[in-house]
Amino acid sequence: MQRGHSLRAIYEALNAYFGDLHWWPGDSPFEVIVGAILTQNTAWRNVESAISKLKSEDCLCPDLIFAIDERKLADLIRPAGYYNIKTRRLKAFIRFLYDEYNGDLDCMFAENLWHLRGKLLTVKGIGEETADSILLYAGNKPVFVIDAYTRRILLRHKIVRADATYKEIQNLFMNNLPPSVPLYNQYHALLVNTGKFFCNRNPRCDECPLSRKQ
Repeated sequence: MQRGHSLRAIYEALNAYFGDLHWWPGDSPFEVIVGAILTQNTAWRNVESAISKLKSEDCLCPDLIFAIDERKLADLIRPAGYYNIKTRRLKAFIRFLYDEYNGDLDCMFAENLWHLRGKLLTVKGIGEETADSILLYAGNKPVFVIDAYTRRILLRHKIVRADATYKEIQNLFMNNLPPSVPLYNQYHALLVNTGKFFCNRNPRCDECPLSRKQ
């Protein structure tokens, strides 16, 4: 109960400071999925550049990425870094989408949350954070995304142990908060912003809105 209370206090403090963050940026569910795959191990500004290049070539849709030559795709997403690896990951997701759902995202997202999550985790290059980002931000499924910022903030506030697993941290949120897509969306965005601006490798604790949460 105490940890649940701490999570609510953290949300209230961060929400009062940052306001509504309208995350995740993207013009379509498919764009969000591509962004979730491309953002692995790179800054978001690099992902935006890669997505802009895909849009400039009218390639930001499943059937065209399915058909495009891998070398061409790698060149388009080059700004996102690790472009050969990410090309293979995008192609793997597209093959999964066509094999399982005939290329239909609506059909994919009509699946049960946890059944679909398990299937996404079988796709090469899609781990828990990427799968949950796809489910929450593209599919509007109530699942909490855990990232390095979230882990760092909770660890520094002594809410989780250093060896806590992804699932343990996710359960902490989902067992203590209502299953709400808007809440999970906003909360994760708040944690990301806090991690970027305050709780980074050289923490600015005195300036952080969480220093006043008590």
